[in-house]
Amino acid sequence: MFGGRVAAAGIAAGVLALTGCSPGGGGAREGAGAPASASSARPGPPSRAPVTGADQVLVTLVVTGGYAGVDQEVVLRGDGTVRTRDRGERALRPLRPAEFTELRTLLGDPALADVPADTRSREVADLAQYEVRFAGRTVRTDLSAKEPALDRLVHALSAWLPDR
Repeated sequence: MFGGRVAAAGIAAGVLALTGCSPGGGGAREGAGAPASASSARPGPPSRAPVTGADQVLVTLVVTGGYAGVDQEVVLRGDGTVRTRDRGERALRPLRPAEFTELRTLLGDPALADVPADTRSREVADLAQYEVRFAGRTVRTDLSAKEPALDRLVHALSAWLPDR
């Protein structure tokens, strides 16, 4: 009796191995055992943007236009500082470790990869224009489109602009 159960279990295991445990019942699936494709996998939590050196520019935010004719820039550097420019005046400010980590985490959000290169409204002309350069990309926005990952990054960087 015990030997019959062992044999039945062995046969069942063999059948499952041959069918690949697929619900369709039709042989092993192509790519079985391969990781899920990017289109079917959900993005994980943001990781910190990597830093390769103190002089590395992690992200640049340029703000122009609007009613007041703004022309400002914020640059996050690998040494944990932000460099700001406002109408020709420049400043260099150190970040606290928690601030640097927060900005790097926002910058490492995988949802940024899905943001189109241009999210500006064609219907409103007087909004401030934001140009964000990071990871080899340039994204232009006026914050009229709902792009949560980009909006969070722009707002966090904007906090470092002069006169805010």
